[in-house]
Amino acid sequence: MKKLLPIPVLICLAISGIAQASPDEAAIRAAMAAQAAAWNRADIPAFMRAYENSPQTTFIGATLRKGYEPIFERYKTAYSTPEQMGTLSFGAIEVRLLEGSCGKPEFAVVTGTFHLERLARGEAKKDDGIFSLVWRKGADGWKIVLDHTS
Repeated sequence: MKKLLPIPVLICLAISGIAQASPDEAAIRAAMAAQAAAWNRADIPAFMRAYENSPQTTFIGATLRKGYEPIFERYKTAYSTPEQMGTLSFGAIEVRLLEGSCGKPEFAVVTGTFHLERLARGEAKKDDGIFSLVWRKGADGWKIVLDHTS
């Protein structure tokens, strides 16, 4: 005799089979495009909209910063002029959606490269690096909860 699955399990299986990852990935990619556009117009507050406004949001670079406000202050201090900010672009972006309850994406790991072109003391300077981001889907959409950039 076959064992029947409980109704909630059947509903979760049906939802996970219907759900498409592409709208979530598109939302993350759109948020990153908006971030680059904000950076390129020297608008740090708009750039920061992709980060979750939480004391647990974490940035790992040369040092570790925890909390939305300390991360925001670091960007404002380190990049106080449009010349210091330069032009940002992202490349080789890969989005891996991670399922949570009922098979719906709740987190995403995003990896890629960044290129920052700017003037430093009148000379062109290029900064290139890699990043890994953990995004969480919440009431305000997809937001970065952990940023590791080097």
